[in-house]
Amino acid sequence: MDPLSHPIGTFRPEENPTSARRAAWIAEIAALPGRLRSAVGHLATGQLETPYRPGGWTVRQVVHHLADNDMNAYIRFKRALTEEAPLASSYREDLWAELDDYRDTPIENSLVLLATLRERFVILLRSRSPHEFRRAFTSPAHGEMTLDHALQRYDWHGRHHLAQIQSLAARMGWT
Repeated sequence: MDPLSHPIGTFRPEENPTSARRAAWIAEIAALPGRLRSAVGHLATGQLETPYRPGGWTVRQVVHHLADNDMNAYIRFKRALTEEAPLASSYREDLWAELDDYRDTPIENSLVLLATLRERFVILLRSRSPHEFRRAFTSPAHGEMTLDHALQRYDWHGRHHLAQIQSLAARMGWT
């Protein structure tokens, strides 16, 4: 495993999580926007255009990707809560990262979107019963997964990309 690609390791779901574990993941989800802003808010344009690893996305692309991923995750959760085992849509994140909005949109737009969407998402998540986290959807990339599994993946995904940015900043001496 490449530590530049996966500085916190690969995703490993916890089977049969407790309500306390869920609450901890939700707290991490709520905290990510502030942590991300702290990691990127002071960066200059040239730093935002730096890939987090050779051949990887730039910091700017990672920030915009996090906002796009959150929009997709939010819809997946809501559909799983209101439909029986829906097929979740997928998206070509690699191609989305090459579109003009990733290059031309200030990261502030995605930071605000991420913070606002996560605030709403956290309200939704905190009001769910343990039984509701057993509801499922089918991901084209990962197959059928419960909301318990998806919650863990969602938390890991945000921390994973934040760690990529933080690792780059540490290697480059951007303090």
